[in-house]
Amino acid sequence: MALSPISLQTTSPIIPFNIDGVLLRSSNPLPRARQTLTALQRLRIPFILLTNGGGKLERDRVAELSHILSVPISPSMFIQSHTPFADLVDSTIPGEDPKTPLKDKAILVTGGDGERCRKVAEDYGFKNVIIPADIITSCPSLWPFTSPQNYSSHARPLPLPIYTPSLGLPPSPSTSAPNKYLQIHSIFIYNDPRDWALDTQILLDILLSDSGILGTQNPGRQPAQQVPLYFSNPDLHWAAQYHLPRLGQGGFQAAFKGVWDAATEGKVPLQYTLIGKPSQPTFEFAEKRLVAHRNELLGIASRSEGDGGAGLRKVYMVGDNPESDIAGGKRYRSPLGSRWDTLLVKSGVYSGGDPAHTPNAIVDDVWDAVEWALDQEGWLDGVKLEPIPRSEGEAIQTPVRWGPTVERQAAEVPQDVGAR
Repeated sequence: MALSPISLQTTSPIIPFNIDGVLLRSSNPLPRARQTLTALQRLRIPFILLTNGGGKLERDRVAELSHILSVPISPSMFIQSHTPFADLVDSTIPGEDPKTPLKDKAILVTGGDGERCRKVAEDYGFKNVIIPADIITSCPSLWPFTSPQNYSSHARPLPLPIYTPSLGLPPSPSTSAPNKYLQIHSIFIYNDPRDWALDTQILLDILLSDSGILGTQNPGRQPAQQVPLYFSNPDLHWAAQYHLPRLGQGGFQAAFKGVWDAATEGKVPLQYTLIGKPSQPTFEFAEKRLVAHRNELLGIASRSEGDGGAGLRKVYMVGDNPESDIAGGKRYRSPLGSRWDTLLVKSGVYSGGDPAHTPNAIVDDVWDAVEWALDQEGWLDGVKLEPIPRSEGEAIQTPVRWGPTVERQAAEVPQDVGAR
């Protein structure tokens, strides 16, 4: 039975995939991941990669994934946990000068290796990005349990000094005079923090400060208005190379909330914005990308017949984490009216038992998930078709067949490429 990529264009389902635990394990492709994506591209079935990982430029990560999976992927098909932060570049902060967008103000970005996340934020358009390395090298006494030399290779000079009492009376941010000291206007957690202790101390200092002026403190340690704080990933666990799940950014978030509650004696709730799966804003962002990619794939992106998402009838979210992939897909309420079903694979965080959030189906791997989705759409008519194995770098020239009978074997790939 042949599936025609022409006749199936306008009625095809759309499939967002998680990456780690679905397509990759660390830097290695999971069995049948390559065959699955290759088959979808040959059939012109739209898909995107939706991950709670991050910490790199989208174009760099896409290049890595294309190499690892031997499948061409474009940045328009790829969303990291922090990708939606790009939409905040021209935003303003309530109570501050509405004529000055956030991109022109000092922000703190933390997480990831070295200054990679700083470069990501700058690539989005933020012009004044501070990272913890800049602060600890400028003021080593801020956290005496580490050596500033550990951070000097990726630290930059601060644009303004950190306030200390030796510099005179504390500044008053309410005056119209330009501030002479470092003031952080927003805090962004782009990726898993590498030094939880240092980052916890810096975040606490900023949130308990007077309007984000580092080195100051509000009376009673109870700020009237906290500096905006953004987390990009609620995952407590993620699937890495180790055989058991590892703590993720959600672990840092839980730890910091505990410190905050202790520091404020539980009198001031921590105010923050959380994006990443399973949040509604992240799935809305992903749906916009799905529509754009679908129209681009079908050649209607710049033509009048672009339907604005009206043809986005059915979406199948494929993931390995019940708490993020499955919960997000089940809770999502599409402004476009599309229906989201969820498929849980056993190749990552979830390995068996009753999941916290029940998916539409539980399957072994990504190939079985796509086969289940196509069968639901009536494309297979109950026929089991088998995938065609291919070696590293070899293109598939024969018609794609679908099914579970191929030997499951992961090809060797470079081990120095990280994955989330």
